[in-house]
Amino acid sequence: MRQAEIKRNTNETKVAINFSLDGEGKSVIDTGVPFMDHMLDLFIKHGLFDGEIKADGDTHIDDHHTTEDIGIVLGQAVKEALGDKKGIRRYGNAFVPMDDALAQVVIDCSNRPHLELRCDSLKEKVGTFDTELVEEFLWKFALESRMNVHVIVHYGKNTHHIIEAIFKALARALDEATMIDPRVKGVPSTKGLLT
Repeated sequence: MRQAEIKRNTNETKVAINFSLDGEGKSVIDTGVPFMDHMLDLFIKHGLFDGEIKADGDTHIDDHHTTEDIGIVLGQAVKEALGDKKGIRRYGNAFVPMDDALAQVVIDCSNRPHLELRCDSLKEKVGTFDTELVEEFLWKFALESRMNVHVIVHYGKNTHHIIEAIFKALARALDEATMIDPRVKGVPSTKGLLT
């Protein structure tokens, strides 16, 4: 099983994640940020991962530290679960529609972290959640998983639908990129190294 358990404790947050790349879409999530609970549940379900995500943060201030630190720890868990990356497909691409919105996520498990986010149509909030935190989460996830992540929102009007499409597309692209392909011998790189 490609699985990892990571904990991160700071003065601002406590985050614990148990994550498996080879799952059935089962999740137990309690972050104190309801909108992130919803997005992470979608992420686990649509990526066919398994995950327990628990966070306790200073949400009395706002959701920033908790959302950011979940991105950090989830990225670290994905990196550890991938191990030496032997036999993986390396690249993943997914388009996901959600009613009026269409999002695309393209991933390279390259060990060269980068986030490219093309999305101009988000309102400032979904409920009480600050939507600028989506970029914060994605950047920390890309950085700590050591992946190249491109997110393109082709169109959409409803902010909730747009973000939901992003998280579902992220899940499906990650599932594709981390899938074992029996044709791949060693790591899929002419350098012979992806770690």
